[in-house]
Amino acid sequence: MNTFPKLHNAMWPGLVGKGPGSEPFIDLDTMLNLTASAETVGARFEGVDLFLSDPHISIDSTDDQLKELVEKIASRNLVAGSVVAPVWPPTGGGSAMGKPEDRHRFIEQVRKACRIAAKLRELGIRPYGIVRVDSATDPETWANDPEGSKKIASTFRECCNIAEGHGERLAAEGEICWGGMHSWKRMIELLELVGRPETLGFQADMAHTLLYTMGCNAPEDAILPEGFDWKDNGKVQEALKNYDKRPASLDD
Repeated sequence: MNTFPKLHNAMWPGLVGKGPGSEPFIDLDTMLNLTASAETVGARFEGVDLFLSDPHISIDSTDDQLKELVEKIASRNLVAGSVVAPVWPPTGGGSAMGKPEDRHRFIEQVRKACRIAAKLRELGIRPYGIVRVDSATDPETWANDPEGSKKIASTFRECCNIAEGHGERLAAEGEICWGGMHSWKRMIELLELVGRPETLGFQADMAHTLLYTMGCNAPEDAILPEGFDWKDNGKVQEALKNYDKRPASLDD
């Protein structure tokens, strides 16, 4: 069996898309039990990635509550890895390109997430991992503000300062629903605007990143041709090879 990369289960499927008007939340203990008991052809999960939001883990968790969390994870022979900062308005955050008060809430959620991430590392349960963020705004709002990416970059730079102060790193998850991050080209542009590659990286969720190739929400940045057939492997390979040959500069 490979020793790296480590295989982790994300806890947020127990929360996202659930709650009032949908299926009930899946509590954290159940998610941890399901993770610990899962096995296929001898492979098991080595750890979990955490969503720092109620009803799983409060972003305002006390040290004692975090110690209880560590005990829950360790008792199942798991470790913690990446954590998701709850930067969206419904979870207490705000748009990274919004009004000053919105951006302040965004930054404060990242500050609290970095504090929890560092504490879990200090308690010995988190040997690796990043703090995940996104722009917490939609592509339409971004498109209506010519300064949108610059505002997001400014917010992200402040978050980088916070992360560095806690010995943490951030990763922006590219997904077509997040303004300024909704295509491969806009994502690269944003990372270059932030200019902190040692602190802010890119989290490549493969399902979300795949949508970049199709140009969803940004047809001008599509990598695959319109109307392509996934069964036409040659066409897909040709498109990806041509993409690899594109100039590195966004001005070209």
